[in-house]
Amino acid sequence: MTLTTTQTPGRDKLHAAVAAAMEERILAGQLRVGEKLPSEGDLAREFGVSTRSVREAVQVLETKGLVRRRHGERTTVVRADVSEFLDTLAVTVRQLLRANPHHLTEVMIVRRMIESDVIDLLGTAGKSKLTKVEEALAAMLEAGKREDFASFTAADAAFHQALVDAAGNSVLSIVYNNLHGLVAEVIRVTSSVPTKSYDAAYAEHLEIYNKICSGDLERAKLLMRAHIDNSTEYLKVALDKKDGKHEAAAGQ
Repeated sequence: MTLTTTQTPGRDKLHAAVAAAMEERILAGQLRVGEKLPSEGDLAREFGVSTRSVREAVQVLETKGLVRRRHGERTTVVRADVSEFLDTLAVTVRQLLRANPHHLTEVMIVRRMIESDVIDLLGTAGKSKLTKVEEALAAMLEAGKREDFASFTAADAAFHQALVDAAGNSVLSIVYNNLHGLVAEVIRVTSSVPTKSYDAAYAEHLEIYNKICSGDLERAKLLMRAHIDNSTEYLKVALDKKDGKHEAAAGQ
């Protein structure tokens, strides 16, 4: 498979073309997890490029988390499915949040987009598919009675994950599952702002669930958007308080 000039407009792009071709093979399952890549020399001959271009292509694949290189060994395929790729994306997002926690508010925008629109997919979902949602609601109610903050926020996050899973879209579930830890962190931070009781927070979730069950999906979507918008405001307050504490500590 020699790369032609029409496939690669510039010599500096040869490695990108090789990387794209190898990535396609991994995604198609032609190269499986644990399998060794051909040697750099063999790949260079196959693609009609230099070993340097092959080496740069492998670096691209490694950056994407598709392969792993070890000194003295052939390169190994380590990623094979969309779940693994999205897990790598989640790590990248976590790194971004560590650099600037205020990006958490952007996560909330992603939540609103996913969770309000996913309700449309629940129109044909039977109540049996909402069992996990009901379990999360029950856990929230019990944790609220005990004033168990950690358990309440965990059940809160589980409620939202269960709604997404009930939609029956496997790719969407994978995307949201990889953001689940971030969502749980957002819920933990926003819930730390003492502006809403356990009963009020539980009631918001219960009303969304009841509207879905009654088939009033438009109202359920409006409630979900309002719920996440309110949580975003709580998050901003919590982050501002956190920044204020840091500034006060720095001034001492």
